[in-house]
Amino acid sequence: MLRGFYTAASGMITQQRQQEALSNNIANANTPGYKADQTSIRAFPEMLLNEMGSSKNIPTSQGGLNLPIQNTIGSINTGVYVQETVPNFKQGDIRETGISTDLAIVNGMLPDETGSLFFTVQNEAGETRFTRNGNFTVDGQGFLVTNHGYYVLDEAGNPIQTNGMEFRLTPEGILQTEDVAIPLGITYTADANTLTKEGNDLFAGETEAIPAGTTYAIQQGFLEQSNVNTLQTMTDMMTAYRMFETNQRVLRAYDESLGKTVSEIGRIG
Repeated sequence: MLRGFYTAASGMITQQRQQEALSNNIANANTPGYKADQTSIRAFPEMLLNEMGSSKNIPTSQGGLNLPIQNTIGSINTGVYVQETVPNFKQGDIRETGISTDLAIVNGMLPDETGSLFFTVQNEAGETRFTRNGNFTVDGQGFLVTNHGYYVLDEAGNPIQTNGMEFRLTPEGILQTEDVAIPLGITYTADANTLTKEGNDLFAGETEAIPAGTTYAIQQGFLEQSNVNTLQTMTDMMTAYRMFETNQRVLRAYDESLGKTVSEIGRIG
């Protein structure tokens, strides 16, 4: 009975974490470049059950020793858990904004199915991070920054000085002003799932130079939208809620059964 108690509890915890991930996706459905989180649910390892008190000795061919054996009942599963949460790096829809500092990476031909392209930025600690959120602006010093104030980096890893919002961007990612032409720091990873998702639309990890044969375009005045499917996410939230309620009812039934057992043991005899 206690085993079933813990199995139902693990199901409740799993659905709670699933609900948290789905709620976060809904909250970021309008965040440019946001990549929806997907949870991976896995069962705990199965255990083999043997009948208690059924052991008996059988002779062996080695020296006539008698070894105990038990009748096997079968295997039992002890519940489920959320193994990991990984982002879905499928490209979101591209929407025109008409704002010159809004930039969108439009994927073309990528050499790997799990590969992805990113803008390179610098966080508040001076560390290099990556993002698909091209909702940029220009700060008071004339640098191109994210909507959280992080510097957008060029190909050499330096902050980009635009001297204002009057600049033009080529589809190849070359930022042009009256005085200079600066290539944006567009980077590539063959397996985006190796990146770690941080706050403020940033990813951390190892990337590489863009491989030969990769095609993409940078569109100025456009933004990549979140890839959250709102209707599907709402359906999944309702499913997770119903599963949580089901496990809750099972848990309550076990609790009532245990309480009844404890209260009636003293009445025997």
